[in-house]
Amino acid sequence: MNKLTNRTARALGAGLLALAAPAALVAPVVPAAAAQSTKMEEAVKALRAISTMRASFTQTDRSGQQVRGTMALKRPGKIRFEYQKDVPVLIVSDGSRLTMLDYEVNQKQVWPIKNSPLGALLQPDGDISKYGTLMPTNHPGVTSVRIRDPKHPEYGTMTMIFERKASAPGGMQLAGWVSVDSQNKMTRIDLTNQRYGMDIGNGTFMFKDVRARTKR
Repeated sequence: MNKLTNRTARALGAGLLALAAPAALVAPVVPAAAAQSTKMEEAVKALRAISTMRASFTQTDRSGQQVRGTMALKRPGKIRFEYQKDVPVLIVSDGSRLTMLDYEVNQKQVWPIKNSPLGALLQPDGDISKYGTLMPTNHPGVTSVRIRDPKHPEYGTMTMIFERKASAPGGMQLAGWVSVDSQNKMTRIDLTNQRYGMDIGNGTFMFKDVRARTKR
């Protein structure tokens, strides 16, 4: 069991849980120009157009350590990050709560997602323009939106990255995101093999509780 990759996996959970702050605390951002407004509208449209999604992901921490896994998304509110077999960490949202389970140390953390920046990704009427601001990119086909609560820097930031793709819902594909916590620790998620519109049963978002009794 690779303890270094386990720590890398936990960094994603820490980053996501840090973003589970009440959206009412996040100041709205008004785009400064029509072009910015259009890009933001396209990003919002792309998120709202996703009903279900599966993808592979690569998670990279600031030291370059990587772990891989698969992601399943079902809106409203459900997401699952399942890591490679040697990383005993699972992250699941059941529609209202985000849960990180660490089976190696038998620990569980639970946070609400409703009305949070993460909720903008998971809820069907999520509007990231209420929580985020456009960031500059070096490519016209890429849109980057940073979600941040300026009043509470301890919640960290999440920057979502979209790439223009005609076959993706809304014409923009979610390519990944970067989270930075209050200690300036960065975690990057890169998505590949994105697939949309398939049937995903609610059982996908169930899990074995770390407190469950184990057989001897």
